Amino acid sequence: MTPAETSPFTRKLSAFVDLSEAELAVLARLHGRRRSFVAGRDMAHQGQSDHAAYILSRGWVCSYKIQPDGTRQIVDFQVPGDFLGLRSVLLRTSDHSFEPIVDIEAVEVLASDLLEAFAHTPRLAAAVLWAASRDEAMVVEHLVSIGRRGADARMAHFLLELSSRLALVGMGSREGYDCPLTQNHLADTLGLSAVHVNRVLRQLRESGLVTFQGGRVSIHDHDRLAELADFDPAYLDQTGPLLEWKGRPPLSGRQPR
Repeated sequence: MTPAETSPFTRKLSAFVDLSEAELAVLARLHGRRRSFVAGRDMAHQGQSDHAAYILSRGWVCSYKIQPDGTRQIVDFQVPGDFLGLRSVLLRTSDHSFEPIVDIEAVEVLASDLLEAFAHTPRLAAAVLWAASRDEAMVVEHLVSIGRRGADARMAHFLLELSSRLALVGMGSREGYDCPLTQNHLADTLGLSAVHVNRVLRQLRESGLVTFQGGRVSIHDHDRLAELADFDPAYLDQTGPLLEWKGRPPLSGRQPR
């Protein structure tokens, strides 16, 4: 297999569409410009125009907005397989900033590359639309968490969502995953203070549900944690490809329905 066929992005899109050889060839061309970025230096900043989008290949990135008082609200985290700045490229101006949490590798994608790819492979365009719609569904859940869920349920829901997202690209499971986030990251994401984050994580650990230590999230009782969070993964839409191609077995490993 080519690097494009085995990339996290291809694996993610394969949850929606069984990719054909022609579509894989287009993805290979999209993966032509690879770049590296260091942790802590913005890839794009709020209000910037004329910048590229990126497909994250390795590492973690946070999307955030700075408020007038200088505080930061993290909107979401991107993991390998995710697009960075897709909406901002199509709207021509970025409404938020992107900061690598660790040193990362990403594929640079220009708006012209996307439009050409979509013109020749409409099923691939549908898969990217699915990925964007899934991202929107996650933002909706984050809004519900901040507005309506208690601190413990909010934390549990967030950690379970990351578990599902990382499992899709082969980087996590129901039992746990590596995670470079700090308590400050969690605070800026969940609308809690760092002290409150520490207290909630301790409560979840002492309840035998989950431990977050040493850059590793270990889920001890997935079912109880999901019950606490009222976590229903349906919004992540990872049950199987909706668009099938009959030419060969799906890359996702799932059998056609």
